[in-house]
Amino acid sequence: MSALPDNFIREIEAVVGAVGMVCDAERMQSYLSDWRNAYRGEAALVVRPASTEEVAAVVRLCNQYDIALVPQGGNTGLCGGSIPDASGTQVVLSLTRMTGIREVDTENETITVEAGAILQAVQEAAAEVGRLFPLSLGAEGSCTVGGNLATNAGGTAVLRYGNMRDLTLGLEVVLPDGQIWNGLRGLRKDNTGYDLKHLFIGSEGTLGIITAAVLKLYPAVRSVTTAWVALPSAHAAVQLIGIIRSLCGDRLTGFELMSRQSVDFVLRHVGACSDPFSETHPWYVLIELSDTQPDAPLNELLEQGIGEALERGVVTDAVLASSEAQVAALWAMREGISEAQNHEGPSLKHDISVPVSCIPAFIQTTDQRLLDQFPGVRIVAYGHVGDGNLHYNVSKPVGSDDTAFKAQQDAIMHVIYEATTGFQGSISAEHGLGQAKRAAAKHYKDPLELALMRAIKTTLDPKGLMNPGKVL
Repeated sequence: MSALPDNFIREIEAVVGAVGMVCDAERMQSYLSDWRNAYRGEAALVVRPASTEEVAAVVRLCNQYDIALVPQGGNTGLCGGSIPDASGTQVVLSLTRMTGIREVDTENETITVEAGAILQAVQEAAAEVGRLFPLSLGAEGSCTVGGNLATNAGGTAVLRYGNMRDLTLGLEVVLPDGQIWNGLRGLRKDNTGYDLKHLFIGSEGTLGIITAAVLKLYPAVRSVTTAWVALPSAHAAVQLIGIIRSLCGDRLTGFELMSRQSVDFVLRHVGACSDPFSETHPWYVLIELSDTQPDAPLNELLEQGIGEALERGVVTDAVLASSEAQVAALWAMREGISEAQNHEGPSLKHDISVPVSCIPAFIQTTDQRLLDQFPGVRIVAYGHVGDGNLHYNVSKPVGSDDTAFKAQQDAIMHVIYEATTGFQGSISAEHGLGQAKRAAAKHYKDPLELALMRAIKTTLDPKGLMNPGKVL
């Protein structure tokens, strides 16, 4: 608290009240590190406004006193984008009190929610009126809509519904000077100039603070079929998704690729998970088809597609879930990978994307380079094949020293990012840049793109007070 002027503190309290301030060092702790304890900072104050108007008033005061702000939602990110720096001079602005569902418009197929709303609560509000909000993440029980927007979250249903850019029609944003831009329009067509909402989606709080959004709703899903499929290679996964897409069209909702190393970790560390097959296989995919019709012939379609793939040698084994419990068990295998890897000691996590057609060559090339340079590392590759997004993680060799492995982080990252760039890919598919990839972006993004980004940042935030040290 001593880093802040007394007048500022009094004026902040006049805006948000004592309940909207966290000053005690012990209570602050959960706001100062991410859920993995990978990033940690210090803050002079945590402010928890309860309305857009309070957010705007806090931002105006920070602008007046030249105090940097770090917006924060559920704090479930993986790149440290919502964590303050180590100076102890920044203010964390938490949106977790702004949880309102402002409107559900079933005729327009939209839902308007505040930025602090938990993703699962938005899903449930849609379900209550017979609709679907399709964004689905492992952290959906704790991540917030504001954070999902700030990082342009993707998740497991991108194949059919797209990421947050595709799911958003309008935004309400507090700008760095405290003005409120009310872009909460539920329009699917608005060709009146620049589409400003896309500046803020994916900007990680560096251009303004998203306080509310109009999101798209879809008809409720009434039929689902899930299969666990064994493959001889990553190339087979690309072949298989082509077969299933040609047959099933947009009924294909999920297509998740997992290496055997990923599955081994889950079987070792996640309770109640068991291998669906008696034999091991190099690769697996989890396929989900869904339909709005209650009796859609999804089993028959998926069986037909897998049968064709078996005949062509693309698939080596497959099992279709026959109950909701089996569906949950198969998804637990996929969703347990990140947690399971944490039990194996330090791991270096990379969220990259390449063209779908390049996935097999990327994996083969990068695996070989890493194993040549860092013998014994364990590569945990999994992700959303249909949109080219791989979570390409590296665990330390068995029995190796943690500190020595962590010291190789930059060298390992260099190998992965060089390969990603070589395949015309991106070093961040859905996690953002935050503080983790800011330096790498300088090297791997086009200089002109970075210059344009800096020009936009300077125009909207000339003082550089919005989440400094992130993205740029």
